[in-house]
Amino acid sequence: MATVEPEPSSSSSSIFSQKSSRLPDDTVFYAIFPDFSLKPSDVTSLQSLHLQILQTLTPFTADYIWQHEPFTLSVSNFPKPSCLCSNHLPHLHGKLRYGDNLDDEWFAVFLLFEISRRFPNLSIRVWDTDGEFLLIEAAFHLPRWLNPENSLNRVFVRSGDLHIVPRDRFPSPSLEDSLKFIANCGGDSRASESVQTMVKNRISEYPDRARRDMHRVRVRVPVSVAQVLKHEPCLISLAVEGFYDRDIDTMKYAAKMERFLSKGREKELVCVSVKMSRAMYAQLVQQTFQAPKCYPMPNRSSASEFVEAELGMKIACGFEMMYQQRKREGLEGKGSTWEAFKESLERSGYFEGLLPGSKEYRRLMQNAEEYYRSSSSFSRASEMMSAPVRLVDEILALPHSAEDFRGQEVPPSDDDSWLYNGEEDLNYALLERQKELELYNLKHKDKQKMNIPQDAGPSSSSKVDEFDPGEIAKTMQAFVHKVSSYKGAEVPENRDLKEVNLDVDSFIKEMESIMKRQGSQDDACDDDFEEGSSSDLDFEPSEVNGDGEDVFMHSYSDALNEELKSTTLEKSFIRANEQAPQKKEGTSKGSEDMDEDFTPVDADVNLVKSFLDSFSSQQGLPGPASNLLGLMGFQLPQDKKGK
Repeated sequence: MATVEPEPSSSSSSIFSQKSSRLPDDTVFYAIFPDFSLKPSDVTSLQSLHLQILQTLTPFTADYIWQHEPFTLSVSNFPKPSCLCSNHLPHLHGKLRYGDNLDDEWFAVFLLFEISRRFPNLSIRVWDTDGEFLLIEAAFHLPRWLNPENSLNRVFVRSGDLHIVPRDRFPSPSLEDSLKFIANCGGDSRASESVQTMVKNRISEYPDRARRDMHRVRVRVPVSVAQVLKHEPCLISLAVEGFYDRDIDTMKYAAKMERFLSKGREKELVCVSVKMSRAMYAQLVQQTFQAPKCYPMPNRSSASEFVEAELGMKIACGFEMMYQQRKREGLEGKGSTWEAFKESLERSGYFEGLLPGSKEYRRLMQNAEEYYRSSSSFSRASEMMSAPVRLVDEILALPHSAEDFRGQEVPPSDDDSWLYNGEEDLNYALLERQKELELYNLKHKDKQKMNIPQDAGPSSSSKVDEFDPGEIAKTMQAFVHKVSSYKGAEVPENRDLKEVNLDVDSFIKEMESIMKRQGSQDDACDDDFEEGSSSDLDFEPSEVNGDGEDVFMHSYSDALNEELKSTTLEKSFIRANEQAPQKKEGTSKGSEDMDEDFTPVDADVNLVKSFLDSFSSQQGLPGPASNLLGLMGFQLPQDKKGK
C-alpha cells in the first residue's frame, strides 16, 4: 500500500540528497511538480495535494505486496528543497527499490500515469539508474536528435501522456523552463503517437497484472510467524529479503532461531496461506536450504506436508535473520546512512591513506563512529532499522496460540506452472522486440532507397532469389564513381552529393615534379625495368619521361617484391585466368614463370570474394560488409548453412 512518509531532512542521508555519491541500483525515482509550484504558494496546498494523491492510489495498492518497499510519496522541504529533483521548486517525491521484481517498477510507472490522469495540472518526472528508461522503451520511435546526453529535463508525464520538450524551443532546458513550457504549450511537447503507444503498451495490463502477479501458497510455520503474518502480511517481503540476501553472519541467527522458535523443536507448526509476489515465491522455491537442527521439520513420508513445511521453514528463517540483523543495526544506528557517511570520509581523505585494521585507522574510525552516533543521521537510521523490529515485538506481545489457527480452512496453493513455463513468455517478448527491430530497419532502408541515386546500382528491394554476385562489382564501381570524393566514401544524411572537379593529369604532374629525381638515362631505366619484371605481384612500372626514371621507386618496388616472395599473399589473389595456362612447346621455364607472374589479377572477382567472406564472417550480425553494401543500396541474402 502507498504510505505517507515524514518530510525528509536536508542531510546527506536522504536518497535525494545532492551529496549522494551515486544513485542506488534497482531503484526507481519520481518527482511530482504541480503547476502552482511555479508560482508563490504555501506548503498547505502541497500537503493537500499529497493526501489527495494517496487516497487516489489506495484502491490500487491496498492488496499489493511490494518486493522490498511500498510506493511512497513525501513532501519536499519547503520553501528550500535540497534534493536531486529540484533545488528551489516545492514538489512531491519518492523512490521505490524493486530489486529482482521489475514488475514493481512498471506498476509504479502505471501509478504515476494514473496520478497524471486524475490530476491534469501537474507534471511528473520518473527515472532510474539507466536514466530516462521510458525513452528506452520507445527507442525505435524517438526523434533522431534525442539522446541520453540531451534528455535531461525534457521527459515528463502529464495528463496521461508522455511529453518531450522539443530541442528547437530549448537547446538546453532548465527544469523550470520545461515545466512552464509543458504547462502552457502541452500540445507542442506531446510525444508522437508511436512513442505513446510503445510506453502505454508496457503498462496497459496494469492494475490487473499487479493482481495476477500475486501468488498464494500454503505453508506450515511456527505459531509466532503465523501471528506476524496474520497482522502484517506485507512483512513477508522483509522475510524473503532476509532469506534471499543471507550471509554467514545472518545464518548464525537462523541456526539458533531465538525469537521465532524459542521452544525449539517443541514448537508446533500451523498451516496458513501466505500471499507474496511471484518473484518472492521463485526466490524461496529455487533456493536450497538445510533446516536448522532446532527446527521441527515433519517426516518426509507425507510429501505435500513436507513441501509446505520446507517452504515455511525458509520463511521462518528469513524472519529470524531479518529481525536479528535489524535489531543489531538499530542499536548501532548503522546501515545505508553510515555507509554513506563513511564513504564521504574516505573521499575527503579523512583516513589519510592508512591501511584498514591498523592502529591509527582504528582510532580514526572510533572517532568517526562517536561523531556519527551524536548526529541526527544516527537517530533516523536507528528509527528506520528498528521499525520492523518494534512492530514484530508488538504483534508477538499480543495473546496468541496454536489454537487460533486450528480448524481454519486454508485454501490450496495457486498453480505455479508459470515458474517452469517462463520460456514461452520470454520467447514471445523477444519475438515482439525482433518484429519491432525489423520494422525499424525496413523503414530506414526505405529511406535509404529513396536517397540513393538511381545509377548507383541495384536497389535493396530486389528479391533475394534474383541475387547475382556479379552485381556487387558493378554496384561498387557505381557507388565509388557517384558517391566517393577526395575526402573518402562518407555518405551524408541528405545524400545530396556534388561531384568534385579534379584535373587528374595536372595532379599527377605536380606529384611527379615533387617526388621524381632527374638524371637517370633511358637505357638505365630499361635495365632497371627488366630486373624488376620478375615481380611476383602485378606491380606497374613507373612512367618514363624524357628526362629520366625514378630509380628510387624501382628500388623500393624490387625490395618489396623480394619481401613478399616469402609470403602467401600471391596465392590469396584470384587471377584473370582461373585455369593454369597451357604450356606452349618451345617455351622456356623462365618465360613460363614470367607469364604466370604477370597474369593479371581479376579485380572484380577478388572484390566480390572479399565482400562475401567478410559478410559470411559477420554471422548475421551488423558489420562493415553489410553496412557498406547498405549504403550502396545492395542487400545480400542470409547465409543458409547446410545448403
